[in-house]
Amino acid sequence: MRATIIHGPGDIRVEDRDYPRVELDSDAVVRVSAACVCGSDLWPYRGVRETREPRAIGHEFIGVVESVGPGISSLAVGDFVIAPFTGNCGHCPACRDGVTVACEHLVSWGSKDEKGHFVQGAQGEAVRVPNAEATLVKVPGVKDPDDELLADLLTLSDVMGTGHHAAVSAGVGPGSTVVVVGDGAVGLCAVLAASRLGADRIIAMSRHEDRAALAREFGATDIVAERGKDGADRVRDLLGGVLAGAVLECVGTAESMDQALRCTRPGGRVGFVGVPAGGAELPIGLLFAKNITVGGGMAPVRTYLPELLEDVLAGKIHPGRVFDSVLSLEEAPRAYALMDQRQAVKVMLKP
Repeated sequence: MRATIIHGPGDIRVEDRDYPRVELDSDAVVRVSAACVCGSDLWPYRGVRETREPRAIGHEFIGVVESVGPGISSLAVGDFVIAPFTGNCGHCPACRDGVTVACEHLVSWGSKDEKGHFVQGAQGEAVRVPNAEATLVKVPGVKDPDDELLADLLTLSDVMGTGHHAAVSAGVGPGSTVVVVGDGAVGLCAVLAASRLGADRIIAMSRHEDRAALAREFGATDIVAERGKDGADRVRDLLGGVLAGAVLECVGTAESMDQALRCTRPGGRVGFVGVPAGGAELPIGLLFAKNITVGGGMAPVRTYLPELLEDVLAGKIHPGRVFDSVLSLEEAPRAYALMDQRQAVKVMLKP
């Protein structure tokens, strides 16, 4: 089969690899209908994270079950499924607590499972899914989704659940005032999540007209282009002399965390979901002095999937609007370049 392989900074190739097969009783093999490039995939692409040897890449995919192991009873060949960006067992203490990304038997796409069997990356034609019953979410009544639904469902593998995690971690609810730092796919989904949870005022920090326009469609009431102290001052002006009670940090850099804290009122909360890219150490003295709560981290997308899927299927939310480019799998190198150069918000790859 064809699969996307990263060889080093700026070096993405689509190569031939062995087609996956069932290795363990709990496995399912999924034929990928759509995958995508994540902002966090850009860290190794840019050389921020080291690539020691060529490896399969990609962690967001949806598709159709092709085969199942003998231990599988709740999934069948032909089911359309969503795979969260990590695999989990469903029964360890972390999974029972809903923190599936801290599973004691965690599976990362493009690596090996605990038995030593290879697990394909998401940006390929098919993936073997260990612990398939606990990991995969079946989409009821759907066999061949149209393009709009396909895009909406794909966001549930990562970015919509991650934006939702930021909002939940910051305590967003009816009447909240919210600032979203970051206008990539996760930040835009965080705007949508805050709106879904009932926030009254949502300020999106963006300098890009197309992204700002989508943020408004998703529920942003205001756009702030300024950064640093000027950005925080602008937030204060918009909110009548106070800062925001909830701030969602969706980038992962020292600058974005600094911006988030500058925009948070005393007693407020920051929900952070940006994959750390180095340097974003928290100023404990500031948190102590202002009683700011910081929560979040890697989003337990599998835990959030059922409720978000229900809203997608009911047509209440359309997070798939974050995809502004669709390319073939063979064009994966171009997809990375487009996102790296900020010429695309998020690129879907179709095998």
